[in-house]
Amino acid sequence: MTTLVACSHGTDSPAGRRTVEDIVDLVRARIPGTRVVQAFVDVQEPAVPEVVEQEHLDDDVVVVPLLLSVGFHTAVDIARAVRPYDGVRQGEPLGTHPLIAEVLRARLRTAVHDRWLPGDHVVLAAAGSSNPAAVADVTTAAAHLADLIPVPVTIGYASAIEPRIADAVSFARERGASRVIAASHVLAPGYFAGLVERSGADLVSAPLGADPRIAEVIVERFRSA
Repeated sequence: MTTLVACSHGTDSPAGRRTVEDIVDLVRARIPGTRVVQAFVDVQEPAVPEVVEQEHLDDDVVVVPLLLSVGFHTAVDIARAVRPYDGVRQGEPLGTHPLIAEVLRARLRTAVHDRWLPGDHVVLAAAGSSNPAAVADVTTAAAHLADLIPVPVTIGYASAIEPRIADAVSFARERGASRVIAASHVLAPGYFAGLVERSGADLVSAPLGADPRIAEVIVERFRSA
């Protein structure tokens, strides 16, 4: 057997913590008999190096980042935790999987009450990273979403890279959008979700949340690794 370490960012938000726990519970339900444990790269404990060090003593381990793109946490924090051990591997982040776009579409349909209007524009609101691979991941996610909805999609970032979400919202209006909807490209409530809510968009979709499709992506990343 191989242990799945579900490694998320960590948050001070009680709602965010519950959401991630619910996602992990959905994963456990899909792979009964597989040990699934949580780890974190920031804010919460246990930290991913400690979890990997313990779990590898009893089993092979795959660390699946509960993150939507590559970046410092995947390339440095998780990679450092994985590197010392032969039986430990690292899965891919979640965000480029087409099912993520399907969940985004569902959250957007709820935000617009299942009614798109002429002049609507969606800003895919991502956390942001200066890593070019992270930018590529978000670009891929935006392309998947654009294939699923009948309105233009552009990208805004909460940190590290331009355009920032509020600027992307303003740019959309300058280009003629009459209603701008921010699509929260985050897993759970917390710091980055709050930044999206304060971006000045006319509507903001909910975070991806504990959706069965998210669990399916995590299981697929685990099996692929």
